Amino acid sequence: MTNITTDAALLQDLLRQGAATLQLDLDEDTVAKLISYISLLSKWNSVYNLTAIRDPAHMVTRHLLDSLTVVPYIKGPKVLDVGTGAGLPGIPLALVLPNCKVVLLDSSSKKTRFVTQAATELGLSNVTMETVRVENYRPVQGFDTVISRAFAKVSDMLTVTHHLCQPDGQWLAMKGTYPEQEIQALPPQFSATVHAVRVPGLDEQRHVVCIEQTNPTR
Repeated sequence: MTNITTDAALLQDLLRQGAATLQLDLDEDTVAKLISYISLLSKWNSVYNLTAIRDPAHMVTRHLLDSLTVVPYIKGPKVLDVGTGAGLPGIPLALVLPNCKVVLLDSSSKKTRFVTQAATELGLSNVTMETVRVENYRPVQGFDTVISRAFAKVSDMLTVTHHLCQPDGQWLAMKGTYPEQEIQALPPQFSATVHAVRVPGLDEQRHVVCIEQTNPTR
């Protein structure tokens, strides 16, 4: 039988160690809320199948710490998490970056019900949930950062979210291996910088693709 780590203190220690490696200074309240989020995700996951990862310790590594690798690249204050799923990376970012207003967008009502409940229980006043297809989402203002860890191709992400980003804003695409072909396929009006990042405790490649418009106009 698989040994599943559920002790909150052990999970908090795992998160603190990983955050220190990422050079993130998390206060105790933030650490506790991040682990509470994992507890909620684990509880709901048994019924709603929100993630294939079952062990809460693995959730800390593959969900929390993976999400937090992008913190240095976030430009605020308005952030949109497209295809948020179970709230990733949006909820961890909202907890760690309280001065950012984070909109979590997903078309699955099953997933957005969980995210709405999680945001309420965690007291996240800087989070808004939108249950809508991304191409149908029409906010009053664009976002400074549009981020996703769910899109298959960077070019597809840009196509369906182009209307959601401020002219001087950016897109962040969270990837595994270096997406060379996707970068080469970018339209000429976009420029990309790729950062290799390391998820503490995970021996797998991760990259953050930062994309901007080459000639932004308002």
